Amino acid sequence: MTDLCIVIPLYNEESNIPSLSRRLMKVMEDVSLRWEVIFVNDGSSDQTLKMLEDMACRNPSLKVISLTRNFGHQAALMAGLDHAEADAVITMDGDLQDPPELIPELIGRWQEGFQVVYARRTNFRKDHVLKRWLSMFYYYILRSFHMSTAPRNVGDFRLIDGKVLSELKNMRERTRYLRGMISWLGFQAAFVDYKRPDRKDGRAGYSFSQLVRLAMDGFFNFSRLPLRIGLFLGVISILIGLGFLVYMVADILVNDVYYHLYKLLVDVIFIFMGFLFILIWILGEYIGRIYHEVKGRDLYIIHKKVNLDESIRADIQITDVLNESPDPQL
Repeated sequence: MTDLCIVIPLYNEESNIPSLSRRLMKVMEDVSLRWEVIFVNDGSSDQTLKMLEDMACRNPSLKVISLTRNFGHQAALMAGLDHAEADAVITMDGDLQDPPELIPELIGRWQEGFQVVYARRTNFRKDHVLKRWLSMFYYYILRSFHMSTAPRNVGDFRLIDGKVLSELKNMRERTRYLRGMISWLGFQAAFVDYKRPDRKDGRAGYSFSQLVRLAMDGFFNFSRLPLRIGLFLGVISILIGLGFLVYMVADILVNDVYYHLYKLLVDVIFIFMGFLFILIWILGEYIGRIYHEVKGRDLYIIHKKVNLDESIRADIQITDVLNESPDPQL
C-alpha cells in the first residue's frame, strides 16, 4: 500500500497529456510520500491510451486502466478508486483545469487531520453566467430541502482519506453521484481555495443536457421529497377547484351571472393534468433508477491494465447510468 494515490480519468485528452505529465511529475518530485498515479482511459478515440501506455512503461509508479468504451466520468473515477490502495487518494481531471500544483496544499490539510479536503473554486468564467446562476439555484434547492450537504463551488478535485475510500466502496447504490456520496458520509472536511483556469486544449466534456442529467442524479439520489410533491400539488389543485366553485356560486347568487361551465371545467382539467404529468414524470425517474438497480450491471468494463495486478476487480457491481464525458462543473 502506498501513502498517496492520484486518480485521473481521461477522455480524448491527447493534447493535454504532455503538459499534465510534466507538471504532475514536477510537483510529485517534492512530495515526501510514497505515491502512485492511476490514469483511467474512458474509451478515448484519439491517442490518449497509447501516450499513457508509453508513460507507464517508463515509470512503474504510473498505472493505466483502459475501459472498453466511454462509460462516463463518474464510472471512470470509480474504476480508479476501486483499484486505489493508499492512505489517501486524490481525484482530479486531466484537462489541467485542476492544477497539479495544488496537490501539496491538499496533502497539507489532510496531514492536519482532515479526512476530506475539497479544492474549492473562487472564480467563474464570464461566458458561463447562465451555468453559474443555474448552479446557485440548484444548490439552494438542495440545501433548502435538506436533500444534500454537498458543498458549493467544488467539483471532483479533492483528497479523501483511506477510511473515506473504504466507506465509499461499501456504498452499494448503482447510480453514482460522488460529490453527494462523499458529503453524505459526514467525515471532517476542509477546503483549499484556488482560481480555476480556463481549458486551453480540447473541448469541454459536457453539454447543457448532460449538465442537467448530472443535476437530476444529485436531486433524485439524495431525496424522497419529489415523491411527496404529490400531496402538495393535490392540496393546491383542490383549493383551486373549490375556489372556482365558490366564486361561481357567489357570482350567480349575487349578480345573477350565467356561466358557461364547460369553459371553467376545461381550465380546471388542464391544471389538474399538468400536475398529473409532473407526478408521472417524477415517478418515472424513480422507477427508472430502480430498474437500473435491478439489472445490476457493472459500472464499467476494463479492457486492459498497465502496471496493475490483473486479478484486481471492482467489488461493486453497479450500472452505468452516467454515460457522459468528464464531469461538468456545476
